[in-house]
Amino acid sequence: MIANDWYLRVNRDGVCSRRSFLRQVAVGVGGVAGLSWMDALRLHADEMRKQGMACILLFMPGGPSQFETFDPKPGTETGGPTQAIETAVPGIRIAEGWERVAEQMKHLTIIRSMTSKEGNHQRAQYELHTGYALSGSIKYPSLGAIVASELADPSFDLPHYVCIGGRDPAGSGFLGMNFAPFTVMDPNRMPANVELPRGTDPKRFSRRLQLLEKLEHDFAQSGAEARVADRRAIYETAAQMVLSPRLKAFDLSQEKDSLRDRYGRTPFGQGCLLARRLLEAGVTFVEVQTSGGMGVGNWDTHDNNFERHKTLAGITDPAFGTLIADLKDRGMLERTLVIWMGEFGRTPNINGRNGRDHYPRAFNVVLGGGKIRGGMVYGRTDPLGRAVAENPVTVHDLFNTICHALGINPAKENMSSVGRPIKIVDGGKPITAILS
Repeated sequence: MIANDWYLRVNRDGVCSRRSFLRQVAVGVGGVAGLSWMDALRLHADEMRKQGMACILLFMPGGPSQFETFDPKPGTETGGPTQAIETAVPGIRIAEGWERVAEQMKHLTIIRSMTSKEGNHQRAQYELHTGYALSGSIKYPSLGAIVASELADPSFDLPHYVCIGGRDPAGSGFLGMNFAPFTVMDPNRMPANVELPRGTDPKRFSRRLQLLEKLEHDFAQSGAEARVADRRAIYETAAQMVLSPRLKAFDLSQEKDSLRDRYGRTPFGQGCLLARRLLEAGVTFVEVQTSGGMGVGNWDTHDNNFERHKTLAGITDPAFGTLIADLKDRGMLERTLVIWMGEFGRTPNINGRNGRDHYPRAFNVVLGGGKIRGGMVYGRTDPLGRAVAENPVTVHDLFNTICHALGINPAKENMSSVGRPIKIVDGGKPITAILS
């Protein structure tokens, strides 16, 4: 394979939209009454691509504590030693250690009333990436693959979806390899194997691809069409990437040292900077993870919760805060949705190891940019953080909100591997109060 580490979840499914289409297909366009539903759907998709909508997901594997992030409870029996700090929006306070994020609060909305029933890491990470429970029969696509399939320009010559610092737990599922995540483990290095082999110029490279295409055509004719389609999607994308002038977007050495310092000279900080560069180059969706691969461990703080969160916040806060400011300064924030989340929260009770355990009953998510209003808190927990007290938000509600913030129809159906249509989001409703 020419380019590095594609996350190969090869399947034999194509992409097929059915029956439903966006109710508001005429956004910015008039005179569509006579169009067929297929034409109307294409029209809306084209409009969204023209707007250049994109998304960055900052994913915190392990489950960050809501008490030590964006729903602190200082002075209570469950709050621990964590104190709260003021933000740029009067009346909104978050946990100490998140000073850079606090400065950007007018661009962000905190959802403090997230709730789910899944407390297992693997299953919860899958659900927060796909909007569906883990299933043995259907491989659901991740949010990155969904957004890429809806908004990406098919002719774009870099991957539509890039995952930095970790692996997407779901991949492209039944949407196929065209929307599989391209994985970058170290943002400080250019992707491996993206240069042409020594002695090979672009013309010779093209001739080799033509020969490969002929061989694959013969193989396909023998009954292997599905396998060939998957392999061709991988090689075509990799070949485009090798020859693309946009490949330099992966080169962080082109950024000013002062800006790299503000993001933080950590793998996560540089990953966030790389995410901005990739979106600037035209990539549609980038996920950046804090994980063991990023050299910081994860947020699964069953022991030493407070010190570990202090360390993790020291890495995540400057990157998150600078990313929002950088996108705003470059005029990109209005067309970029930024999501900060983990798979669940941590228990109100502090265990005997000075830690907090898994707690899906109440946790928080932060959204910013795109069509998010910003400067808001939605929902609340009770005074001790044991339960959601107002405006509970399910995973389905969150995915509906994300889709609306990006101009995607959550009720659209794609054909699955079991031969039936699957909605992008099956249930829930968008949080209209935080959408502009």
